[in-house]
Amino acid sequence: MFVIESPPAAPARILIVDDHPLFREGIRQYLERQPDLEVCGECATAEEALLAVPELQPDLVTVDISLGGSSGIDLVRAIRLAHPDVVVLVVSMHDQSLYAERSLRAGAMGYVMKHDPPRTVVDAINCVLSGGQHVSAKMKASTDGNAEEAGDAPVGVELLSERERKVFGLIGRGKATREIAETMDLTIPTINSFRARIKDKLRIRSGAELTVKAMNWVQNESGLSASGG
Repeated sequence: MFVIESPPAAPARILIVDDHPLFREGIRQYLERQPDLEVCGECATAEEALLAVPELQPDLVTVDISLGGSSGIDLVRAIRLAHPDVVVLVVSMHDQSLYAERSLRAGAMGYVMKHDPPRTVVDAINCVLSGGQHVSAKMKASTDGNAEEAGDAPVGVELLSERERKVFGLIGRGKATREIAETMDLTIPTINSFRARIKDKLRIRSGAELTVKAMNWVQNESGLSASGG
């Protein structure tokens, strides 16, 4: 009897986009010690990254928020629009309370602080490559703390109206308020009103928490649909 062994899976290809050479070198060395990861390239600017993605065909791109005068958030949006199969993870020194929500809405699947341990970046990469969504431990603690302060059992999405649920789903798919308004043929103030009602019904305290919960709900709904549940 012959046993045919499957060939080992190819390492995931990672493109690092950061305008600090020392950081690029440090994270590259750490990632290349991981047997299932391979750094396929480095870029210092958004312009370089947009040229490198189709050429190098990475599975994942790490993006800093500040790129020598360019916006990393704009780069996240551009990559997701042009290459929807490429996963983007933001790795930044900027506080997630200011930029995490905007990054997730632009299409990033996770946000990690540069001062987090290098292992956190690896864990985040593995998480988002497997289809999950990752935010830093501080942000998770904040949203968990808000839920505990509410003192009540979690309120289900079933309490949302049909339109509120559609807005919630579009938020979870990374759509910005203007995009949601255009999709639903409504005004931006109307969408903002929907967002406020959703936060009130689901006892959500911040826009960042709303984005995280919406993304998690969309992922759960996708998983149920795929399994036939």
